[in-house]
Amino acid sequence: MATEPEPQGPARLPLGPQAQGGRRAGTRGSSPMGGLGAPPVALPTTVQSLPGRGGDSTPEWLEPAMAANGIGSFDWDIRRDLIEADQRACGFMGVRGCAPELSSEDFLALLHPEDAPVVRRRVERAVAELGQCGAYYRTVFPGGELHAVRFRGRVLADAFGRPSRMVGFLWDATAELHKREDAGRQAALREDRSRFIKEAARALSEAVTVRDVARVFTELPLPGLPPDGLVLAAMEAGRLRILGASGYRSEHMLPFDRMPLEPFQPAAEAIRSRLPLFLASQDEYRERFPQAWPKVIGTGRSAWAYLPLVASGRTIGLCLVSFDDSRELDADERTLLSTLGGLVAQSLARARLHDAEHELAAGLQRVMLPRNVPAVPGVTTAVRYLPAGSGLQIGGDWYDVVPLPGGHVGLVIGDVQGHDVHAAGIMGQLRIALRAYAAEGHPPAAVMARASRFLADLDTDHFATCTYAEVNVDYGVVYAVRAGHLDPVVRRADGTSTVQSVVGGLPLGIGADQEYQVTRFSLDPGETVVLCTDGLVESRGLDLDTGMARLCESVAGELGSAGDGASDPIEELADRIAARAADPAEREDDIALLLLRWDGPEGGLAAQQLRRRIGQADLARVAELRGELRDALRRWGVPELIDTAELLASELVTNAIRHTDRDAMFTARLYREDGREPRLRIEVEDESDLWPKRRTPGEQASSGRGLMLVEALADAWGVEPRGSGKRMWFELSAPPVAEAA
Repeated sequence: MATEPEPQGPARLPLGPQAQGGRRAGTRGSSPMGGLGAPPVALPTTVQSLPGRGGDSTPEWLEPAMAANGIGSFDWDIRRDLIEADQRACGFMGVRGCAPELSSEDFLALLHPEDAPVVRRRVERAVAELGQCGAYYRTVFPGGELHAVRFRGRVLADAFGRPSRMVGFLWDATAELHKREDAGRQAALREDRSRFIKEAARALSEAVTVRDVARVFTELPLPGLPPDGLVLAAMEAGRLRILGASGYRSEHMLPFDRMPLEPFQPAAEAIRSRLPLFLASQDEYRERFPQAWPKVIGTGRSAWAYLPLVASGRTIGLCLVSFDDSRELDADERTLLSTLGGLVAQSLARARLHDAEHELAAGLQRVMLPRNVPAVPGVTTAVRYLPAGSGLQIGGDWYDVVPLPGGHVGLVIGDVQGHDVHAAGIMGQLRIALRAYAAEGHPPAAVMARASRFLADLDTDHFATCTYAEVNVDYGVVYAVRAGHLDPVVRRADGTSTVQSVVGGLPLGIGADQEYQVTRFSLDPGETVVLCTDGLVESRGLDLDTGMARLCESVAGELGSAGDGASDPIEELADRIAARAADPAEREDDIALLLLRWDGPEGGLAAQQLRRRIGQADLARVAELRGELRDALRRWGVPELIDTAELLASELVTNAIRHTDRDAMFTARLYREDGREPRLRIEVEDESDLWPKRRTPGEQASSGRGLMLVEALADAWGVEPRGSGKRMWFELSAPPVAEAA
C-alpha cells in the first residue's frame, strides 16, 4: 500500500543569502545617484504565457487584456527556486530574455540595493503566511536609465498545505517614479526656499546699517535659480544710488550709479508701478525698452527681475536680479523674488533710519563736545568719548578744558540726566554756561554755584552731575568742586593710583541757592588726574565700588615713554582705560573720560608768580588764597616769609573786596637778583578810586589796623594809580642765605 509522503511545513525559502521571495522583474543594483551593481542578465525567452497548473487553462481573453494594459505575468516555483516570466515582464525588468535558470538570487541581484531588503521581507512574509504581497522597486536598464516596476503576487499551496508557487502580475511604474522624483524635487526645492526666506529674514533683521543690508543682499544664494548678478540701489532725489552689487564689474556699474530715472527705463517703470518687472530674454528687453537697451548690451545678461522696494507706502529703492541665460520665471520663482524684495525693503528702511539717527547723533555730539582740547603750557591732556551701544549714541555726558586767567586751566566733566537728544541739548547749554563762568575767573565754588542756578532757571526737570577742577599750572595745586559726581582718581609719580576724596554737594539744578565747598590737593610733576562719568565704573552687573577699584587698577601700572614717533604716555593711559570699558554692544551709558598730567614748571623750578582774581565780597576766597600763597612761597624756597606775607596779603585783599564794589586781582612775584637777597612783591588791584587812609584805632576797635601792620612789617609799601582804580603793594626781603642757615 502506497503511503503518502509525510507533509512538511513551509521551511525557509531559497531566496539566497540576501533576500527571499521571488519576482521576475529585476534591475541592476544601483542608486539613483550613480554607481551600478550587478549588470543586467540576458536570458533566452522560454515562456510567453503561463501554462495552467493542475489542468487549468488560461482564458483566451486574459492575454489580450494584459497586453492592452501593459501587464506582465510571472510564476515562481518555490521548491525548485525557478522563476518564469513572459516577454512583457522581462522587458519591464530590463533583461533581454528569460530562462529556467533565473533563480530568486539572480532576481534579487537585479534590484536596487535599497529596494532588495524590502522585497525580500514582504515575499518571506507572504510565503510564511500563504498570503499575498506587493512591492515597488527600481531597476537600471543597460543604457543607464532608471526604471521602476510594481508587482502583485499570491502564494499557492500544494496538496499538503505547503507553499509551492507564487504567481502574479507586474507592470511598469517608471512614469510613477518620475512623478515621485519630480514631486520630491519640488518638495525639496520648496523646503529650501522656505529655509532661505527664514535665513534671509534673520540675516536682514540683524543688519544694522545700510552697508550691512547691501552686504547681506549681495551674498544671498537664491535656491533653485542662482542669479548671475545682484544689485541693490536706493532712491535719492530722483536718482538711483547703488549701495552694493555682485556679479558685475565696476565699469559696468559706473554709468548706472546715481542715474536719473527716465520713463523709458525698466527700473523707472517698476518704481512707478510698485510692481515687480520680469524680462525673460534680450529680445523682450529690446522690444519693450528699446531706448534703454544700448546701455545693457555689454553687461552680458539675458534675463532680469526688477524688484521695487516699498516700505510704508513709499518706494525707497530697487533690487535687480539678473541671469546670463534667458529664463522664464515660473509663479513660485516670482513669488520668491517678490517676497525677498519685501524683506529687503523693510530692512533697508530700518537701516536708513538708523544711519540717519546716528549721523544726527554724531553731528550733535561733535558740536556739543569741544572739537579740540586747548594746549596749556605745563600740562598735557587726553580725552575720550565712548557712546552707548544702544539708542542714538548721544547723551548728556561731556568734558571740557578751559584756559583760565593767569595761564591756569580748568577741567570739567559732567553728565546730564537722560540719554537722548533733549539731554544733549541741555548739556550743550550747560557746558557753554559753565565754560563762560570759569573763563571769567570766578573761583571753583562760584563757578559751580552759578552753573547750578543756571540749570535750575532753565526749568527742564533735568539735573546734572559735575566735577570742576581748577589747576594751578605754576605749582600743581588742584582746587576741585564736586556736584554729585564721581571723585577723581590720581595717578602718582611712582605708578600707583588712588581715589582723591573731594567734598561733594548736590547735583546741578536741584536748588537755585546751592553752595559748594572746595577741596584742595597737590600734584607732583608727572602725576595725572583722571576724571570720568559713571558709565565707565557702573552698570547693572557692576557696582560703583567695584568699578572704581577696577578704574584704579587701569590707571596704575607702568607706561611707556614718549620716544620718536611714539604717542604720549597719557594717550596710552587713556586708551588702556577705554579698552577696559564694557563692550560697545553691551554698554548701557555713554562714557566721557578726561585726563590731565601736570608736567611741572619749565626747567624744573616752579614759576615765581601767583596771580588770582578775588570775587567781590567773596571772603571765603581769602582763606583759599592764603593757602595758595603758603604753598607758593614754600615751593619758591622762601618759607621764612610765609607768616608775614600771609598776614599782610590777607589785610590788603580783605580791604579791597570789602570797601569796593568790584573784583580784586591779587599778584605775588618773587624777584631774584644776583648778589642780593630774594625780594617778594605782592600787589592787589581794584577798580575803586577811593584811596586807603591810615587810621589810629582805639584799643577796643576790631578794625582799622591794616595799613599800620603793612607799614610796620613790610620793607616797602605804597599805592599807585591805574587807568581805572589803584594798585596797593608791599615788598618783603628774605634774609641772606648765611643768616637763614
